[in-house]
Amino acid sequence: MNKSSKKTGPVNYEAKVAKIEEIIQKIETGNLEMTEMFNSFTLASQYLHECEDFLTEKQQQLTISVETLAEELDF
Repeated sequence: MNKSSKKTGPVNYEAKVAKIEEIIQKIETGNLEMTEMFNSFTLASQYLHECEDFLTEKQQQLTISVETLAEELDF
């Protein structure tokens, strides 16, 4: 399955991280039913993949920008 096919719009990285932290806190309490715990874990995993994809994309953009700048400075 292609990860990019899951994208529905821009990722709000900070919001996703906050949601992941919230899910982790809920799981750590131990007060969730098994089904809810697994669903929460699945959702957190999805958010982690989205964050990873976002960071990879931004890293690639930065690398291209640095390479372009270096080429321009070399004349």
